[in-house]
Amino acid sequence: MKKIFLIITCLLAFTLTTKAQEISENTIGLRLSGGEDFGAEISYQKALSDINRLEIGLGLGDNFGNFKAVGLYQWVWNSEENFNWYAGFGGGLATTSSTSIFGSGNIGIEYNFDAPILLSLDYRPEIGIIENSGLRSIVAFSVRYQF
Repeated sequence: MKKIFLIITCLLAFTLTTKAQEISENTIGLRLSGGEDFGAEISYQKALSDINRLEIGLGLGDNFGNFKAVGLYQWVWNSEENFNWYAGFGGGLATTSSTSIFGSGNIGIEYNFDAPILLSLDYRPEIGIIENSGLRSIVAFSVRYQF
């Protein structure tokens, strides 16, 4: 019991003393996905606090055969000098022959250049809630402008 208490105390102290990173107030760019859902989307990120942001994407997925809109809430952590990693969740809407609603997770890493450019690589699993009950695994590379 004492060991568990010590581990929890150390983890809490580490969490409270981590250095806050700077995430951009706004970014906009292009997210190119591969895998099962090859496509592209315009991606916009808005910082909500020092460690949280909202990402909204509009684009074409499934080999450019359907329209897709997605919204994600993300937590951002600093890992190295200009590297951040992030994780989040959200959902969206996709249209093919019918409209489907899906839930989504998100995890990735990004590099923040000293110039206003941000590069990222992420993994986004999506599971259909209405109309499409399948699981899709999407890996994407993004280039964004920071302002």
